[in-house]
Amino acid sequence: MTEKQTPSQISNINIQIDKLKQQIHENSEQIKKFIEKRDQLHEKVRKSREEINQLKVERDALNVRVKELKQQRDAVRVNVTPIMDEVKVLNDKIDALKKNLPRISRQELQQELDAIEWKISTTSLDLQEERRLIDNVKELETQLIGYKKIAIQHKKIKELIEHRKTFDAQADVYHKELTDIAKRSQDLHAVLMEKTSVMRRDRVEADGLHKSFITAKEQNNLMYEQIRLLISQATGIRLALRDQYHVRRKEDQVRRKEDDDKRKLEQAERAVKEQAIKEKIGSEAREKLNRGEKVSWDEFAMMLGDGEDSEAEA
Repeated sequence: MTEKQTPSQISNINIQIDKLKQQIHENSEQIKKFIEKRDQLHEKVRKSREEINQLKVERDALNVRVKELKQQRDAVRVNVTPIMDEVKVLNDKIDALKKNLPRISRQELQQELDAIEWKISTTSLDLQEERRLIDNVKELETQLIGYKKIAIQHKKIKELIEHRKTFDAQADVYHKELTDIAKRSQDLHAVLMEKTSVMRRDRVEADGLHKSFITAKEQNNLMYEQIRLLISQATGIRLALRDQYHVRRKEDQVRRKEDDDKRKLEQAERAVKEQAIKEKIGSEAREKLNRGEKVSWDEFAMMLGDGEDSEAEA
């Protein structure tokens, strides 16, 4: 790993981390929406369940009432059966009586009877004729008895039919109330089924949102783990870079110390050489003075410097 590559790698890692953080933020915002919508649907499902339970109570109560009315209606209709049986018996009697009726109608018999009675009451008849007419009256009255018996049976039938109408009316009242309540029960049941269907759809949607929430949360956890790995990777690179820096710094320090030591050595060697030159010039200048020869100012200064050094050493 080179020093140029290291910052580039860290930069790329930081870019990846920023992208992951952005995705986590977007996921977190989406998770909030999932949770909010899911909780709203759960509340809606809860209210729907309460409404459905209340509708079931109302529907069941109506069904109980329908059952009661059916029993009451059927109980009334039971009373009709004996009446109709009796009507049938009377109709059979009428049929039997009709077999013995004369060929002429009741009206004709009555007209003939009325005519004979009128004749008897308004006409002077001899004894034999009167007896004959009286016998005719008796015969006609005998013949009319069958019609009278049939009339009596018809009257009884009419009374029975009227009595049956009372039961029918009562049964109709029960049946109408039963039908109305059954219709209300059916309407309630339809509403109940619709609400149940909506509740199921809301529950399925809420479950889907919850699954989406779990998936998004798992994705965030995976991205958090990726971020941790990237941070660990970046930390490792920085530590390696720091180690490289410390090694390079130590190498620089060693190199600088070597350079300083070399420079000091060179300075010392140069000083020794300069001192040797100074001493040589000063010694030569002193010898010139001892011989009475002239010396230059620099030679004189060298000589004095050499003397000062000697005095300093002394």
